[in-house]
Amino acid sequence: MLQSMKRSILSLLVVLGLCAAGLADEPRSLFIEGYAGEISLVAGEKLDLHVSTSAKNWAVEISRKGAKSEVVYQKKNIPGGEHPVPERASSHGCSWPVAHSLEIPSKWKSGYYEVKLSVSDRGGKFIQRNTRTATSSCFFVVRNANPGKDTKILIQLSANTYNAYNNWGGTSLYAYHGRAGVQGHRVSFHRPPKSQFYNWEHKFVSWAEKSGYVIDYAVNSDLEFHPEILQHYRLVLSLGHDEYWSKPMRDNLEAFIRDGGNAVFFSGNSVCWQVRSEDDGKAQVCWKQNYHMDPVYKSDDHSTLSSLWSHHLIGRTENELTGVGFIWGGYHRSHGQLMDGSGAFTVHRPDHWIFKGTEVKRGVEFGGKNTIVGYECDGCELTWKDGLPYPTHRDGTPKSFVVLATAPAIWHPDDSEWYERWEKGHTGNAVLGIYQNGGTVITAGTTDWSHGLSGSDPVVMRITRNILDRLAR
Repeated sequence: MLQSMKRSILSLLVVLGLCAAGLADEPRSLFIEGYAGEISLVAGEKLDLHVSTSAKNWAVEISRKGAKSEVVYQKKNIPGGEHPVPERASSHGCSWPVAHSLEIPSKWKSGYYEVKLSVSDRGGKFIQRNTRTATSSCFFVVRNANPGKDTKILIQLSANTYNAYNNWGGTSLYAYHGRAGVQGHRVSFHRPPKSQFYNWEHKFVSWAEKSGYVIDYAVNSDLEFHPEILQHYRLVLSLGHDEYWSKPMRDNLEAFIRDGGNAVFFSGNSVCWQVRSEDDGKAQVCWKQNYHMDPVYKSDDHSTLSSLWSHHLIGRTENELTGVGFIWGGYHRSHGQLMDGSGAFTVHRPDHWIFKGTEVKRGVEFGGKNTIVGYECDGCELTWKDGLPYPTHRDGTPKSFVVLATAPAIWHPDDSEWYERWEKGHTGNAVLGIYQNGGTVITAGTTDWSHGLSGSDPVVMRITRNILDRLAR
């Protein structure tokens, strides 16, 4: 009996030992993540890549993304290293060391550059012997070291919006995808990013490059930290979802316009929230609905309060810059609102130069096939006379603003719950319009204008050409 028990115990120990050995033999997860130390650079400056990986070695490939993808740099067998994720990584960054650096060559054109990080291995030593790969990406923009030399058109990409929606590390400026449903109020650029470039901006620049336009690139924060570049351009573009702007950004662009520069917002939900830059632009702050928790709220000067630009405590509606705003816009075929909408603009003033060569007529719709009116839209308070829309100007829309086309939009009911001076069920319009104040400002009033370019809509393409050809001169 005793011998039998000993044999059973010995067998059990052997089994447990084999199980433990088997667990030890299982390869750990394979991953790589990283971010660029600066997201906007010029030739001669150093690109620092901060990378954490479970692999011994990793590889990098950098490519410029425009009408075509052009690989400009590759390197393999870079020593790897795994680094902890700080508790406040979302708000204050990862603080990972530099894993690889290179100087931006002078031959690299201004543009959006994607950094592909990759690792591979053969799996476990005795089991799970598979070829495994893992990849991730980050990005940076190369500005022209000689701004205005090659073109008079500057695109400032919506990097602030990318960062606001990035929940890497646990929180973003939104509660819906935050850890435990928590909404952050500070987001760092020093963590693996989540770019929105391919949603809207890539569609525009791809069409523009194929159409023969040369365009220089910057990011939102360059309007704040490198405003001197503006004087070298005739036209500044906002594309897609350009939602988060700082006071210096706005001040500098408005000065550019007053001095005769032109700006076009092929975007929607634009200049909606005011942010403050911190840590020399490595992070941005926005308390949004919780503006009463912003330290600025307790001061006598609310000009930098990080909430809606249209909030009465700030008193500087986005309409004053763009001609339109989300307050008088809303959603179209998104967020459960107007899901049966046409996705098209209705023309009101077809004789305007913006429509030259399109042959559109008053009351005709355009852009519906590609849903150019969609997602989030901006408008202004309207009054109608003889079947034509006119701005009331009570919302800050400039006196010279002309409404060229509109499409219906509506707020989601939740948007009105916290804003103390607005009603639920508010309806509005996406507004395509134009005004002059030294220079010319045009707004499309929709995030999805570029869908018409990628879909080769003839009216959208001709309008866009008319604008670029006239305002970039």
